[in-house]
Amino acid sequence: MKPLVLLAATVLAGCATMTPQPPPPPPTPASWAWAVFDDHHILRAGAGGLADRATGRKATIDDPVRVASVTKLHVALGVMRLVEQGRLDLDRDVSDYLGWRLRNPAFPDAPITLRLLLSHRSSLTDAADYVLPLGTTVEAHVRDPKAWDAVHAPGTYFRYTNLNFPIVATAMERVTGERFDRLMRRLVLAPLGISGCMNWSGCSTATLARAVVLYAPDGKAVKDDLRGAPPPCLVYAPADGSCDLEAYRLGTNGGLFSPQGGLRISMADLAKVGGLLLRRGRLADGRRFLAEASIAEMEHLHWRHDGANGETEEGFYCGYGLATQTTAQCSTDDLFGDRRPRTGHAGDAYGVRSGLWIDPATGRGIAFFATGLGDSPPKGRSSYRAVEEWLAANLRR
Repeated sequence: MKPLVLLAATVLAGCATMTPQPPPPPPTPASWAWAVFDDHHILRAGAGGLADRATGRKATIDDPVRVASVTKLHVALGVMRLVEQGRLDLDRDVSDYLGWRLRNPAFPDAPITLRLLLSHRSSLTDAADYVLPLGTTVEAHVRDPKAWDAVHAPGTYFRYTNLNFPIVATAMERVTGERFDRLMRRLVLAPLGISGCMNWSGCSTATLARAVVLYAPDGKAVKDDLRGAPPPCLVYAPADGSCDLEAYRLGTNGGLFSPQGGLRISMADLAKVGGLLLRRGRLADGRRFLAEASIAEMEHLHWRHDGANGETEEGFYCGYGLATQTTAQCSTDDLFGDRRPRTGHAGDAYGVRSGLWIDPATGRGIAFFATGLGDSPPKGRSSYRAVEEWLAANLRR
């Protein structure tokens, strides 16, 4: 069987002969793309709109886009590789890796672990923000009392919190001595043959030239209007606008390259990640990337909503593993509308809605994105947005 990377051009060439997709629900996305895949192939795909309005470049499944929180699943893949190497332990006090004591001030005796951080049960919150500019340290940032839930102890309550992931990335840097963006390339992106990158760091000129520009509903570019060149600063710059990455001290601010949402990746490449999950941790050539048990640990429901044990964001989160969602765990989170669970992750930022979902029962999955939607596009029949349901429906067509 041909690997995904060899098949992408064939799939794109055949898109015109496919059964047309119904028109998107309002508001019409600025651009969108989707790819249905099995464990080795892209089976069907589609795209529409403009990736770059200034040049008139049409969107395709080969264009890298900021997939927002789908990034978190990729970070978990990197963590699990380090766990298998014996460099990290999911259940060890993460303070041992950070080199300083991470504690909720209201629960000073309760250790916080990578398992709790990856499953959003750490008792951290986003109330103190999770954007950590160059010159900031994670250690200083979490001294703010607003960063913590003073009511629920670590391990007792689910609250989706982006701030968990700068801490995870900082621990990864500390144990490897590698900057997070480079570490993710070595651990995850390069082994899977992915041309994407974290915050555009390390992406080739050809990849930069295919960037999907993110637009506001009024047509204004809000992110990634690169015009073929990398951004002037690859990380969040401090207030004075300086951007001296050479001065960064490893292991102090893993949030620089946006581990919570900064991955740029095409749908053709995201399908490779889905294929890895369907193959239960094997690469396309049969070699092991992760043990099957590690994939199972990521997908295992470490939390399931029981009515009182966590925030569901209007029924959006009902079952969560290690940086991995499972749909159809309650009456409101059924993205696919058939009460069958799918595993993966959703993304939402800068007007983008994205998703990577696999269905182990059928051996198929889907990767998708839509841009230009604003902060609150119309909801569908579930707690997901109508555009997400429209894209996700391609898995069942």
